[in-house]
Amino acid sequence: MSQSNKAHNKAKKASGELRQSQMLTTFGPGSMVDLPARSVIISGLSYWKGDKPYIREDRLKYKVAKSLNLPDGHEVKLFGPPIKTSDPKAPLSGVDALVFPTWFLAQIDRTIERAGKAYRTRPLISWSAVKGGARFEGKSVQAVPVRFVQACTNGHLSDLNWNAFVHNDFQAKCRGQLWLDEAGSGNDFEEIFVRCEQCSSLRPLSQAKITDSKVLGACEGHRPWLGARGKEPCRRHRVTDTGEIIATDKPEYNRLLVRSASNAYFSQILSVISMPDKDASLKQAVDRFYEEDLQYTEDIADVTKELRKAKFADLVEFGAEAVWAEIKRRKAGLAAPDKSIKQVELEALLACPEEKGKETPSSDKIFEGYTRNPSLLAPKWQPFIDKVVLVHRLREVLALIGFTRFEAAQTNIEGEIDDLAIGVRRASLDFEPNWVPAIENLGEGVFISFHKEQVERWLQRQNVIDRTKALNRGFSRWAENRGIPEDKAKFPGEAYIMLHSLSHLLITAVSLECGYASSAIRERIYAFPDIGYGILLHTGTSGSEGTLGGLVEVGRRIEYHLGKALEQGRLCSNDPVCAQHEPDNVQEDRFLHGAACHGCLLIAETSCERRNEMLDRALVTSTVEGLGAEFFPDRVY
Repeated sequence: MSQSNKAHNKAKKASGELRQSQMLTTFGPGSMVDLPARSVIISGLSYWKGDKPYIREDRLKYKVAKSLNLPDGHEVKLFGPPIKTSDPKAPLSGVDALVFPTWFLAQIDRTIERAGKAYRTRPLISWSAVKGGARFEGKSVQAVPVRFVQACTNGHLSDLNWNAFVHNDFQAKCRGQLWLDEAGSGNDFEEIFVRCEQCSSLRPLSQAKITDSKVLGACEGHRPWLGARGKEPCRRHRVTDTGEIIATDKPEYNRLLVRSASNAYFSQILSVISMPDKDASLKQAVDRFYEEDLQYTEDIADVTKELRKAKFADLVEFGAEAVWAEIKRRKAGLAAPDKSIKQVELEALLACPEEKGKETPSSDKIFEGYTRNPSLLAPKWQPFIDKVVLVHRLREVLALIGFTRFEAAQTNIEGEIDDLAIGVRRASLDFEPNWVPAIENLGEGVFISFHKEQVERWLQRQNVIDRTKALNRGFSRWAENRGIPEDKAKFPGEAYIMLHSLSHLLITAVSLECGYASSAIRERIYAFPDIGYGILLHTGTSGSEGTLGGLVEVGRRIEYHLGKALEQGRLCSNDPVCAQHEPDNVQEDRFLHGAACHGCLLIAETSCERRNEMLDRALVTSTVEGLGAEFFPDRVY
């Protein structure tokens, strides 16, 4: 990462380094990073210099273009962050970082007393007074970047207009020296004041924290990560009765933001597991023969006859029925179904062949999975588990498509970016979306599929229906608090919550056995009533050696680990409080949790696909509350 106040005209020594994965998940364009002497903001993609590795993943490219609402035919490429080079003659490779905020506090030892209380007071000075060596009252001083900036719900970011704030007037003529007075630890906004030395104006910073106070003024659309040309119009958005988010002609107002706070930056990431899409392969194969031959077939008998010819050898593996179904779709002028990210993955996992022994993974495949022999599964688990797939090789590709501030926009249960009206909008990574940063991780995993019939019977039980109503009430309260219309607030369903909770219990259990830390294991939950239900636990690294074989071995003993997981889920150290939690309880404000807390289900957020939300162990196993809604009876473990 190279640091500058403007785009580089010549190579400079990098001011710091970040891992490639950090450039997507934590410190992407628009995020603020603390350096020893100042704070910087990571630049937009136009300022990423050097060789960037091309990453091929067509399915992810299509989903990125769709999420960015790009017109058909607009291609978005995937590139990894710039690669560090050891060649001293090569141009500097890296990512620019621009100084932000541009206001600093001079570190002088001075206090002021007001109303019988002592305040530590420091002068506010600008970047122009700091970059050549900070001086105050003729003496050299150290300076640190101010903690407070302003942002809006569209992701724009800028320095506070400190002069306008302290004088409560955006046309103020006074230009006296400004001071920041802080009492106590400096975390109480009621005890932080901005003071003008010349006219003695004084104003508490807490006034900028009042909801809809508008004291910081209308947002001017600054995007400092895109440099001086990054400014754009900023308008307030509203949600229509149909749940559509549209821009209005009213201004959006700035909100106070602590630059190092956890809500200052939320990356929006799409990820796919690279898997063979049989339907896509079928379409490509039919494409080669449709115009000249296949469009003239009249029925499945004609197709069967055609497939006997050597010319159509590539179509034989799909079967006459599948080929005829694709031909009928084209003749009827119907659009091909747009499969979600997870739907393709689930279909590929369920189609994995049965292993014929201890398979040795191939080095030339990006995905390789084998189903355990069902007869080897312990009898007591067979009514619940449909199949166990040992995934020897797996490739996950992640792409950063934008970011939000104040609130995070998550992916939905199908792996797509959720368009819930959460009150914030995605900010752009660059001026034009020609490419997005991506990384690929190679690893391994284990997939557990559960019998659809068993899940469907469980869903029909009255105790499960009652528990679902309670969870849904909490979800509705959460949506109401955020102003999300009812028709846009889609409850993920009790099957998803059950599988998600089981996944968390399983991650905790297997981390003690497989050699990976629990934070290194990630989950993908599949809950498709028409296809199936399952859990994929996987891990990976960006290196060429992405697997240790630990999760594959876990899959061979999955019964043992499931038993341990269910045992741990029965009792929480916070019971009975945890088990008795009501999702719609306004006092606790945990609307997306049932029986779930840090003592039982919450894990590292890097492992969870839903930010530790939508959890309830009462749907998995029995608890001290005795709700009777558990999927697994006590006799199983």
